[in-house]
Amino acid sequence: MSIAENRRARFDYHIEERYEAGMMLQGWEIKAIRAGQVQLTDGYVVIRDGELFLIGCRINALRSASTHISPEADRTKKLLMHKEEIKRLVGKVEQKGFTLVPLNLHYKGGLVKAEIALAKGKAEHDKRDTEKKRDWDREKGRLMRHKVSSKT
Repeated sequence: MSIAENRRARFDYHIEERYEAGMMLQGWEIKAIRAGQVQLTDGYVVIRDGELFLIGCRINALRSASTHISPEADRTKKLLMHKEEIKRLVGKVEQKGFTLVPLNLHYKGGLVKAEIALAKGKAEHDKRDTEKKRDWDREKGRLMRHKVSSKT
């Protein structure tokens, strides 16, 4: 079940490979995620000292958060993956000019997982092509519906 989606990532990047990673979260973050108080649009993944970190994922604290902690909405979250997978990602990011972007957050077996992608940035003309294709598909669907309804 999907929690949050980063739709902007598919518009801004060519998605090459997808990976699933666990997340280290605090209790108040889990409660806020279950309440739907999460935003992934500005998020990105960095590699530091052989570990993955999710930056820019905003989790707004609930008003009923615990009184003894001070929640930080833009806290950097550590992503959990096997060392071999991380080494493979490091090699691709450093050599081939790829970047890591979060695609979505979802539940798997009661745990919150992040789907991250190895991606290359799109040029401006690629974005325009994507937009034109989307508009044409929408118009084509509209014409087909109109054609079907006029026959009956």
